[in-house]
Order: sequence, then C-alpha cells, then structure tokens
Amino acid sequence: MTEEIIYIEAKDLVDIYGVNNENVQLLRRIFPQIKIIARGNELRIVGDKERIDDFSLFFTRLENYYAKYNKLTTNDILNLVENGEKFGNESSEMNSEDIILYGREGRVIRARTPNQLRLVKSIETNDMVFAVGPAGTGKTYTAVALAVRALKNKEIRRIILTRPAVEAGENLGFLPGDLRDKLDPYLQPLYDALRDMIPPQKLLAYMEDKTIEIAPLAFMRGRTLDNAYVILDEAQNATSIQLKMFLTRMGNNAKFFITGDLTQIDLPRYQRSGLLHAINLLKGISGIDVIFMDKSDIVRHKLVNSIVGAYEAEKKEEKSEKID
Repeated sequence: MTEEIIYIEAKDLVDIYGVNNENVQLLRRIFPQIKIIARGNELRIVGDKERIDDFSLFFTRLENYYAKYNKLTTNDILNLVENGEKFGNESSEMNSEDIILYGREGRVIRARTPNQLRLVKSIETNDMVFAVGPAGTGKTYTAVALAVRALKNKEIRRIILTRPAVEAGENLGFLPGDLRDKLDPYLQPLYDALRDMIPPQKLLAYMEDKTIEIAPLAFMRGRTLDNAYVILDEAQNATSIQLKMFLTRMGNNAKFFITGDLTQIDLPRYQRSGLLHAINLLKGISGIDVIFMDKSDIVRHKLVNSIVGAYEAEKKEEKSEKID
C-alpha cells in the first residue's frame, strides 16, 4: 500500500470538494480501489501505486479545469471521465480570439466590439495602452479582464487598480469610517468588474495579501510598480502633474492601461485634464498605443447609445453656433 498527499491551492475548498463534499464522494465512486480522505487543503490518497498515479493525473486535470473556468461541478467531473482531454477544450467558437477569460462559474468574458478586440491585441505588443471613449464602451471592464487573465497565466504577480478620487459633479461632504470606507465609493466600478471575474473567497484572499490592490491615484506617488498590471481608470480627472507622476511609476515587467472619457471631466474649471495632453505628447513613442472608442462600442442598454449620441449632437450644434 502507498500513501500520497495532494495539496490543494484553491482559496475556497468548497469550489473543489463541492457542497457537502459531493465532488469528493463522486471521486470515491469513480476510484473505488483507493481510499480518499479530504482534510483541509490536503487530500490523502491510500492504495496501490498505479491507482494513485491514475488518480493524481486525473485530479491535476480537475484542478486545471477549475483554474480555467472557475467552476467544478459533479457534471464537469463526469464529463472529464467520459470525454477525457476533449472536455474543456473549446469548440471553434470558444477558441475565438475574442475570448479574454472565463469568469465566475465559467462565465465567458470576451471582447464584444472591434475596438475592444483592438485593446486585447494592443496590450500583447505594447506595454502602455490608452483607451479613450464614452461611457459604456467597456474600457475599464476589458482592462480588468486582461489584468485578471495575466494574473491567472502568471505573467505578472499583482494587479493595481487606481483612479482619481474626484466627485462627479456632487459634493458628498463628510464620509464616515476609516480611509478605505471613504475611498470605496470612488473605486466601486473596479470592484464590480473584479466580482464578475473572480470567485468571492479568492478575490477576498487576493485583496488581503495585496495580490490585487485598489487605491486612489494620490497613493501612487513614490512607488515603482514592477511585475504588475496597472490600470488607471477615469484618467480624464487627473491633472497633467498627476498623470506624469503615474506614468513614471512603471517598473520592469509592467503593463499600464489608462482609460478615460474626455466628455466627462469632473475637475474644477481652473484645472485642465492631463489625459489629452498626455495622449498628444506621447503619441508616436514605440510601446505606447492609443485607441479611441466611440458610441458604436457601447455595450450597455441600447438607450445609452442614443443618449451619448444626443449629447454629441448638442455639442456639435453649440460649436457650430459659436463659429457662426
């Protein structure tokens, strides 16, 4: 008899073991010749060496499947038994270049417009990408998805998400709580995107050990960001000085993604947005790409497209009146 211990790295063991250990119970039925004991993050296997090797190989495939799709059900296990390596290999549709990653419970997260696909391709060949366009074009969501994919593929060690803490035309006054409580309202869109892509327990663990860090732009000063995927969201609300400070934080093996909407600047009137200045100043530098998105990229409710169009038409009309 041989004994072997398999160590499980999943942040939430229920994802692997199943509710009430239903996945473990199924594995016991599939491999009746060995004894399977689940204790914490250790899976103890007792039996003949050959049978243990068979189980270890199969369990590695289960872990790989879970790492890719963020889910592992009894049906998934049975499909892996029945179809072997074929199960989990995408069809021609799922091999499409527009797929970025698989989110919570196997949800497919893909580039849904030509410009979103351009963002995906651009970050593969450039270390700094600016994505500029109106609300609802998926700038932030695509950037976060690409960051999570890079983390899962071990291309980088951490994700840093930041945005200026600027109120959108409202004075919120005093906010109770500690520093994180005060800043969270400004950073909520980033949390929303992450929750779509990473299981809750794993996301919480990443946040606690700083694998994923969300912080206001002011907290970037003085840092060097190595081995990281760094996203600056709402960059139109950063001044030229702030944007220069942020862009010069780039360290070795880093990817910088800057998103913004030049039609929604919330800075005081006497302050100029640094986003357009940076784009004009840095264009043509090798390794930096700028992608402009428009209302054809809007992936929210169809009315958002119409709303953006109406505001654009009004702005053109105002410019025409000034010329006349």
